[in-house]
Parts: sequence; C-alpha cells; structure tokens
Amino acid sequence: MTSTAEKSTTAGIEELLRDYFDLLYTQRMDLFDRVFHPAAVLYSAQDGVVVVRPREEYRVLMRARRSPEQNGAPREDAVLWIDALSPEMALAKVRLRLGDDIMVDFLNLLSVEGRWMIVSKLYHREGTVARG
Repeated sequence: MTSTAEKSTTAGIEELLRDYFDLLYTQRMDLFDRVFHPAAVLYSAQDGVVVVRPREEYRVLMRARRSPEQNGAPREDAVLWIDALSPEMALAKVRLRLGDDIMVDFLNLLSVEGRWMIVSKLYHREGTVARG
C-alpha cells in the first residue's frame, strides 16, 4: 500500500470510528445504518454465556433503550489501535464507556463501495465505573 493509500484508508476508518462512538452515545439510527453493514453480526461471551446477535436484533435493542446522552452519562471513548489488512479490510480495537460499563470492542471492518463499515463486532464488558 502506498503512503497516500494508507492515509486515505486510515482517514476513512477514523471517520467510521467517530460515527461508531457517536452512535453508541446518542443512539441516532441514521448513524446505525451508516456504521453497521446489513449483514453484520455481533458476538460476546460473558461468564460462559455466548451471545450471537444479528445486526437487526441489535438495532431493535438499541432503539428500545435510552441513550447514554439522554441519561446524562459522561462520554469516554478511545481508539486503541487500527490494523489495516489491505485497502479494503481492517481490524480496530476500541474502548468506551456505556453508562457505568467499560466496554472493549474488536471491530472487523470492510470498505464497501468506498465506505468503511463494521461487518462483525466482538464486545466485552471489561469492568464498571465505581460510583462515588
């Protein structure tokens, strides 16, 4: 990959991740449709229980709950790393706060018709924020 191509790839991925963080904080469904590929699947395993959630199921769950923004929760999010496998494929690791939960996500990304999208997500509740 050339330096210009690398910069373009990184810029596109960073834009997607900003939209992703905005989505999880505000729960704006227009962002949901931009961020998640129609065939995306979300996976988690917590306390021995494996959860496999298709995109549409996650969309319904998200629409049914109040957003962290509506709850007045602080926003904390960070990109931990991005690894581009090719100009069309990448992996990102991010950490964010959802209410009192600290989440770590591994996001598998594809560039689809020139736009980066999440095609799968592994997520884990790393911990909770102690209340004072």
